[in-house]
Amino acid sequence: MPLIKSISGIRGTIGGYVEENLTPIDIVRFISRFAYYLREENKDKSNIRIVIGRDARLSGLMIRNLVVGTLVSLGCEVIDIGLAATPTVELAVINENADGGLIITASHNPIEWNALKPLNKNGEFIDKAILDKVLSINEKNINYSSVSNLGKIIYKDYTTYHVNKILTLPYIDTKKIKEKNLKIVLDVVNSIGSKILPPLLAKLGVRETIVINWEMNGTFAHNPEPVSQNIKDIQKKVVEYKADLGIVVDPDVDRVCFICENGESFDEEYTIVAVCDYILPFFPENKRITVSNLSTTNALKIITLKHNGKHYMSAVGELNVIKKMKEVNAIIGGEGNGGVILPELHYGRDAVLAIALFLSYLANLNITPSQLKSKLPKLYLIKDKVELNKDLNIHKLINMLLLNFSNFISYNLEDGLRLDFDNGWIHVRISNTEKIIRIYSEADSLEIAKNLNEKAKTLIMNEL
Repeated sequence: MPLIKSISGIRGTIGGYVEENLTPIDIVRFISRFAYYLREENKDKSNIRIVIGRDARLSGLMIRNLVVGTLVSLGCEVIDIGLAATPTVELAVINENADGGLIITASHNPIEWNALKPLNKNGEFIDKAILDKVLSINEKNINYSSVSNLGKIIYKDYTTYHVNKILTLPYIDTKKIKEKNLKIVLDVVNSIGSKILPPLLAKLGVRETIVINWEMNGTFAHNPEPVSQNIKDIQKKVVEYKADLGIVVDPDVDRVCFICENGESFDEEYTIVAVCDYILPFFPENKRITVSNLSTTNALKIITLKHNGKHYMSAVGELNVIKKMKEVNAIIGGEGNGGVILPELHYGRDAVLAIALFLSYLANLNITPSQLKSKLPKLYLIKDKVELNKDLNIHKLINMLLLNFSNFISYNLEDGLRLDFDNGWIHVRISNTEKIIRIYSEADSLEIAKNLNEKAKTLIMNEL
């Protein structure tokens, strides 16, 4: 699998050949360039401080050792927070007043993948312009430190800090949650969720938490992406244990999907919808601004308008959502993959935060998850993909789709092609993290959504 370089950093499968996979050589080269870039940007500082953390993937420790060794050889001060959720690392960068950060995680990708995700001093993913600068650095210009100027490693744990920061938010209602006397089944897919989520739920006042796939061994009991097709086991467990709710997260805990008390999926698309429905009334109407990406359900827009707010869309990708949020001064945003971003806490997707907000909303309404689901706008979203096994002229593809979908009312070319119709929409784009074309379609009825998807997929397949 070719090494992928995008706004998510660099990622690839472990093993294989240099520049084709995520090998030790690729790791050392990238980290050297990133540290060199930070050093050049902070020439007034005697040393560079970088926070690192990782999920529990099998390759994580090996990569961590390469990363730390390289940073120390460049004279950097490394704050190693060990096994940590992605949002925990982001918060640690801010609190440590670090010059940057590095997260070792491939997020929802399968077990053979891993990635290096660099952060800026604000604990946010670096943008494409900076990534391009990092990647363009000539290795011959990198001067490694002498033995007397090597860097050092400081070990810290930021899990409790992250949980406590969330508990101080005015929207988190631990009193009401405790009154609900909740029993929850939690699937942490053999990774970091096992470390941070049980303490969170205990402090929120949850009566009983049953954790499945709890060992942090990185073997992933199922496909780690928290989407409907991968959560069959916990759906059964919720019913079997007569639980009030099920929660499943991805390996680095920036995405979450809920399961209703009857075993039905709440749907990861509706995580951000429910959380926004809860939090918007806390703000004056002129502040009720939300952002989601072009592939996220229109239910968020409907909810925002219900609260007399304004909704904006961005290109897909956390960094793009954050950029738009800053531009329009949004109070909350996220993506339909179960990611929630609350600038008041930090600019990053945070499943730990999303869980606390969702439970607060559920407790205040004093209803079941299935009853909450029925209160939200009912739309039908289909997520599909086509394998991309050759170079593709994306502009030619977009023009072809525009010609064949003649009844749209508007179109957006910011990220691939999004077409909006009277009763639905379709979004076609090349993935940032995989060699695939993603096809998302949503409509008021399942039949219309299917027809939109099938038409687009057939047209694309004919071009490949």
